[in-house]
Amino acid sequence: MVAPALDLPTRAVPAGRRRSGRHRRESAAGLLFVSPAILMLLLFMLVPILMAFWVSLTKWTGQGSPLKGKAFFRTAFYFPSVTSSVAISIVFLFMFTGGGAINAVLSVFGVRGPAWFSDADGVIHIVLSRLGVSAPGALVDHGLLGLSWWDWLSGPSVAMCAIIALVVWTTSGTFMLMFLAALQDIPVEVEEASLLDGVNRRQQLRYVILPMLRPTMFLVITLGLIGSWQVFDQIYIMSQGGPGKTTLSPAYVSYATGFQNQNFPAGAAMSFVLFAIIVLMTVGQRWLLRDRDASRERRASRRRGRA
Repeated sequence: MVAPALDLPTRAVPAGRRRSGRHRRESAAGLLFVSPAILMLLLFMLVPILMAFWVSLTKWTGQGSPLKGKAFFRTAFYFPSVTSSVAISIVFLFMFTGGGAINAVLSVFGVRGPAWFSDADGVIHIVLSRLGVSAPGALVDHGLLGLSWWDWLSGPSVAMCAIIALVVWTTSGTFMLMFLAALQDIPVEVEEASLLDGVNRRQQLRYVILPMLRPTMFLVITLGLIGSWQVFDQIYIMSQGGPGKTTLSPAYVSYATGFQNQNFPAGAAMSFVLFAIIVLMTVGQRWLLRDRDASRERRASRRRGRA
């Protein structure tokens, strides 16, 4: 006996749903084809309209940039210069520990961070040792002032590199403000006249802007030199001259000699020697950054006066 065939009902897809699915596919294809034109319209029509609306709310004079983000960045760059050096030194000390943030970032790129404040080897020695380069015998057997040439070529220690990064970060904001004030003091007419004479931007920087920044450059270099010779508080807090006396500065050596070793005459003598070195280097910088054209004119005028 054969069982009768069962007529199972089939689910029919509504015509409206079929039309909506086809419509979505057609809409996506249409948007894909017109997307270049939409992007061009957004770039050359909508963005200028939004910028014009933003300018209408400001006091922009047509020179420079109308966005107000520059105030934030100026504050961010200058903020370390007015922050307590003790607080920043402690923060850097935690960042450069063995398990600190710096070594964690280096580990992301597959680099094993050094022991920043316990490794007395120089940066060049550390890099060469990791590359498998050993010390040449000629540099180890010969030297100067009790140190081999290999020791002289070791480079700064990683602890000194961390202190250098700290000092540069905390002082660059002040120098940035000096250069910013000097750049804003350059008359716009001078720059426009140089461009009308046919010079390009590189020539304008070399022959117009940099000569007018010479006094500011002399001031910044002089203050930077004096500050680098007088670094004390960062070394006192972070390393106290270690590891292996690789982070000593003249100011810290003078302090340690006078107050820690109770040798006050030697400490005072070191201070006066440091003062003399700073004066000589300042005079040398002034001679190197002098206006040679003005010097030649003065010498020529003296010759004419004698004649």
